[in-house]
Parts: sequence; C-alpha cells; structure tokens
Amino acid sequence: MTNYYKAFGGLPPQNQLLTGRAEFTNAYAVIPRGVLCDIVTSQLPHWTNTRCWIIARPLSGFAETFSQYIVEVAPEGGSTLPEPDASAEAVLFVVDGEVDLTYDNERHTLAAGGYAYLPAGLAWHLQNKTANTATFHWIRKRYEPVQDIAAPNPFIAREQDIDPVPMPDTDGKWATTRFVDPVDLRHDMHVNIVTLQPGAVIPFAETHVMEHGLFVLEGKAVYRLNQNWVEVEAGDFMWLRAFCPQACYAGGPGPFRYLLYKNVNRHPDLGPQPHAG
Repeated sequence: MTNYYKAFGGLPPQNQLLTGRAEFTNAYAVIPRGVLCDIVTSQLPHWTNTRCWIIARPLSGFAETFSQYIVEVAPEGGSTLPEPDASAEAVLFVVDGEVDLTYDNERHTLAAGGYAYLPAGLAWHLQNKTANTATFHWIRKRYEPVQDIAAPNPFIAREQDIDPVPMPDTDGKWATTRFVDPVDLRHDMHVNIVTLQPGAVIPFAETHVMEHGLFVLEGKAVYRLNQNWVEVEAGDFMWLRAFCPQACYAGGPGPFRYLLYKNVNRHPDLGPQPHAG
C-alpha cells in the first residue's frame, strides 16, 4: 500500500534553526513541508470544521493557470457550497481518511488514493462522516471551452486500480499513472502521479510550455530547477513556471512519487483583444 504524505500542521520549536529550503524565484518556487504549519492555514467560506493550506494561486510572478490547496476536513466537516466560481473545474485527490463526495444525486466514498474530476459548473458537495480527519489535495483551474468539443464528464477513480505507464527505454523505472487519456481534447489539464524508482532519472532538462505544480507524495530526490539543484522530500511542493528547465535524480531508498499538475491541449492565450479603430 502506498504511503501518501499527510503529516501537516504543528509548529516548529523555538530552538530550531531558521535556515531552511524554501525558495521563491521568477522561474520556480519550493515550499518545503516544514513551513506548512498551523499558523499559515486558511478558512474557507461555506466550509465547516475545515482548514487548508493554499500552496499555489494565480499571482503575478507565480502560478498563472491554477490554484492548489491541501485540505483537512475534521469529523462532521465539509461543504454543500464548496466552489465559488462556476467556471472552475477541479481535481480532488485523497491522501488520508475518507470523504463522501456527492454530485448528480449520487454519493461516492473516496479513501486514500481516491481521485475525482469535477467539471466546471457541476454542483457537488463533500462531507466527512467518519470519526477521523480526512486530507485531500484540491486543484482548481478555469476551464477553457473549445467550439465543437464537448466539456468533460465528472468521474471517480482510484490510483490503486490504474497501471502506471512506463516511459520508453526506462525498464519501468520512470512511470506515470494517468487518470485521463492524453489525447482526450475535452480536458485542458492533467493531474497525474509520476513514480521514479530509486536511482532513476529524468535524463534531460525538460523545457516546455506547460506550467507545473508538483507535490511530493513519497520519497526524496534531487531536483534540477532552472540552473539550481535542490533537495526535495515527501510533503514538499514545487511550482515550475512555463519553460523552466527541470530534471531529477530519485534518491531512494524507496520510490520517489509526486502528484503533477499541468495545463494541456489548448492554444496559448494571446492576451486582451486589440481595440478596433
């Protein structure tokens, strides 16, 4: 059984050194797990017994296409009005506990490894009916509709039921668990899980138009971000700007695994329309 990182919260002791691994640059950011403490949580409108860490949001010089939250829902917590933006699609990925997700008059129970895609405009709600706190990632993106292409349908999946797809010529040491078919043009974002076995590498500096959010679910690695090498471990989050060079070495002793967001399958926005005249 996969162990997803879930030990959020608390507060560092007064005798801890201040020096840490947090970085914020024009090309990337690293938010290490040690800074996800109690004092940086947010409460959300229409959510009860819930707190969250907002680890990415659209911001000048930072994420442009998405927001990402780590959400903790205590017993009897949740929301019947979770999403304030009718244009926002979402992915939920549960890492601990159990939640009930309801849409189209059907209730779905999601436990660790549970994945839900929720299209823009869908009425959904979420509750924790258990005696234990539940934790999930919530990734939100403004959906980009395309003429003559239908919007995607909601769906539920489990990581445990999906076979990872190995990258070519890697003997399965680098593989991706894909929840959406890459050629399905209804989808304008992918949220996958990437797994690298100990000693495996991304052997070139990927440099591409997709923006990334990477949350490390398990293991550790040395990651190349732009011109720097940084150490990352389970519980860390990385934001990578479009075209930020990126690669990594998986450090072991176990697999290095991360939840990966990227925007796909759409023409780049060319900005405001010019004024006529």
